[in-house]
Amino acid sequence: MNRIKEVLEEKGIKQTWLADKLGKSYNMVNSYVQNRRQPSLNTLNKIAQILDINVRTLITSNRGS
Repeated sequence: MNRIKEVLEEKGIKQTWLADKLGKSYNMVNSYVQNRRQPSLNTLNKIAQILDINVRTLITSNRGS
Protein backbone atom coordinates (compact mmCIF):
# COMPACT_ATOMS: atom_id res chain seq x y z
CA MET A 1 0.00 0.00 0.00
CA ASN A 2 1.21 3.50 -0.77
CA ARG A 3 0.14 6.95 0.40
CA ILE A 4 0.25 8.72 -2.96
CA LYS A 5 -3.44 9.63 -2.75
CA GLU A 6 -3.09 11.18 0.70
CA VAL A 7 0.01 13.16 -0.26
CA LEU A 8 -1.62 14.50 -3.44
CA GLU A 9 -4.68 15.57 -1.43
CA GLU A 10 -2.50 17.22 1.25
CA LYS A 11 -0.62 19.18 -1.39
CA GLY A 12 -3.69 19.95 -3.52
CA ILE A 13 -2.13 18.30 -6.58
CA LYS A 14 -4.16 16.57 -9.28
CA GLN A 15 -3.35 13.14 -10.67
CA THR A 16 -3.27 14.54 -14.20
CA TRP A 17 -0.46 16.94 -13.20
CA LEU A 18 1.54 14.12 -11.63
CA ALA A 19 0.99 11.90 -14.68
CA ASP A 20 2.31 14.67 -16.93
CA LYS A 21 5.40 15.21 -14.75
CA LEU A 22 6.09 11.45 -14.61
CA GLY A 23 5.55 10.95 -18.33
CA LYS A 24 2.97 8.26 -17.57
CA SER A 25 -0.68 7.94 -18.49
CA TYR A 26 -3.41 9.19 -16.19
CA ASN A 27 -4.70 5.60 -15.99
CA MET A 28 -1.35 4.34 -14.73
CA VAL A 29 -1.07 7.06 -12.08
CA ASN A 30 -4.68 6.45 -11.07
CA SER A 31 -3.83 2.75 -10.59
CA TYR A 32 -1.02 3.80 -8.23
CA VAL A 33 -3.27 6.24 -6.36
CA GLN A 34 -6.03 3.64 -5.93
CA ASN A 35 -3.47 1.00 -4.88
CA ARG A 36 -4.56 -1.32 -7.68
CA ARG A 37 -0.95 -1.33 -8.85
CA GLN A 38 2.28 -0.46 -7.06
CA PRO A 39 4.91 1.72 -8.75
CA SER A 40 8.45 0.44 -9.11
CA LEU A 41 11.01 1.77 -6.65
CA ASN A 42 12.41 3.95 -9.41
CA THR A 43 8.98 5.45 -10.12
CA LEU A 44 8.30 5.88 -6.41
CA ASN A 45 11.55 7.82 -6.10
CA LYS A 46 10.58 10.00 -9.08
CA ILE A 47 7.18 10.72 -7.50
CA ALA A 48 8.86 11.70 -4.22
CA GLN A 49 11.28 13.97 -6.09
CA ILE A 50 8.48 15.63 -8.08
CA LEU A 51 6.43 16.17 -4.91
CA ASP A 52 9.52 17.36 -3.02
CA ILE A 53 9.08 14.87 -0.19
CA ASN A 54 11.00 11.98 1.33
CA VAL A 55 10.16 8.69 -0.38
CA ARG A 56 9.33 7.24 3.05
CA THR A 57 6.35 9.60 3.20
CA LEU A 58 4.84 7.69 0.27
CA ILE A 59 5.19 4.28 1.87
CA THR A 60 4.83 4.94 5.59
CA SER A 61 1.37 4.84 7.04
CA ASN A 62 0.66 7.31 9.80
CA ARG A 63 -2.33 5.37 11.04
CA GLY A 64 -2.29 4.73 14.73
CA SER A 65 0.30 7.38 15.44
